[in-house]
Amino acid sequence: IQKAVELELIEPDEYSDYGVAITRSQAAKIAANALSDTSVADENAVKARIYDYAEIEEEYKPYVLVAYDKKIVNGNHENSFEPSRLITRAEAGVITGRLIDKNGGISTPDNSGGGTGGHIYPAVAVAEALQRRCGDGVELLFVGAEGKMEMEKIPALGYRIVGLPTAGLQRRFALSNLALPFKVLKSVGRARRTICEFGADVVVGFGGYASGPVLWAAQRSGIPTLIQEQNSYAGLTNKILAHGARRICVAYDGMERFFPAERIVHTGNPLRGRFAVPTEADRLEGLAAFGLDAARPTVLVVGGSLGCRTLNETMKAWLARQEFRPPFQVIWQTGKYYEAEMRRFLEEHPAPGVWQGAFIDRMDRAYAAADVVVSRSGACSVSELCLVGKPTLFVPSPNVAEDHQTKNAQALVDRQAAVLVADAEAPARAMETAGELLADPARRTLLARNIAALAVPDAAERIVDEIEKIW
Repeated sequence: IQKAVELELIEPDEYSDYGVAITRSQAAKIAANALSDTSVADENAVKARIYDYAEIEEEYKPYVLVAYDKKIVNGNHENSFEPSRLITRAEAGVITGRLIDKNGGISTPDNSGGGTGGHIYPAVAVAEALQRRCGDGVELLFVGAEGKMEMEKIPALGYRIVGLPTAGLQRRFALSNLALPFKVLKSVGRARRTICEFGADVVVGFGGYASGPVLWAAQRSGIPTLIQEQNSYAGLTNKILAHGARRICVAYDGMERFFPAERIVHTGNPLRGRFAVPTEADRLEGLAAFGLDAARPTVLVVGGSLGCRTLNETMKAWLARQEFRPPFQVIWQTGKYYEAEMRRFLEEHPAPGVWQGAFIDRMDRAYAAADVVVSRSGACSVSELCLVGKPTLFVPSPNVAEDHQTKNAQALVDRQAAVLVADAEAPARAMETAGELLADPARRTLLARNIAALAVPDAAERIVDEIEKIW
């Protein structure tokens, strides 16, 4: 309820109003606004009002799909949301609080930050590398934040995990920040007990919410610690705790502006799976898998598993400008929350040579098929694209801490290894810029050569080397 009050979903002093009945469709609107990114968007645009579903703006419908998936609203999500019963505004407040907790703070489905696996999968990649090298000689324990993605993903991969009641700092005034010091103190105490009971010899932090309390407790207990920073702009937790770490593993040059230079080791970002520069045979196999013509150029537009509103709107606007006769082929990965909407769009406006789908199970085939890639610039995406050596146009998400995606992309642009188009400019010119790259083989060759030169295929093994040095 306090979260709902903070977001002005309900008035703090008018408790009698909590009894006003609303429909579950109206509750979905509350959820839509609660899940919007208030740190970036106009606050007036995301404060919840009580609307019927029919009045929900297009930009909020992906958030309503979140509410649908979490059983907050009933109905066929491809057609309409039919209210199944009336609920009170108090219940809507509880729904909102639970949604915010489950999604790691107020965030969008656009990829950016804690809900995307950006801290999880590098940690898993290092765990797998440790097991390959040490076998039964290593015992592993993950520590995560209660209610966050890792508490489901890590056990599903066969690893043990302990949860801490920690949370992130909202970078604006928020009532939830008042409880943060108490959560941190509780988390530090639990982290200290966990480390002691497990008998940890080394603690490795990857920058998630739980990383701070665990690293702090380990350093105060004299246990060696190592930090892995995925981005070109260091996260707050890593910057604070770097001075007590024995090693700081990074993926970008120039990180001495954040960390003690003598402890920095350039290891690259560890990735799961196998990515490499594709051969011609790989290219033909990839194109065949998507049913595309090997004689025509191809652009891959990838927005992540949940999807990216900007890239999807970019595709829609570009196809309309081309009168739905695109001059090149496109592999269009729309993401889970936009798939139905984009599928309907293509059904209404068929465009030959465009493959559209929510997911791509074999990203290696998609990369192999593409002559140019249009992508966000999260740390793991950048590292994958370096490994496959593809000419890339980055559209950084603005909805991330310290605007680190722009800094990630700019680090490659400065080395003539990528092209950058700002998020706000993407609908008007991103695909045209991709077309210009297709028409310029010499520039594509330069970009491909320079981005491939930044690849570190054995990043996980390099980090294991550093772990063994401080063991």
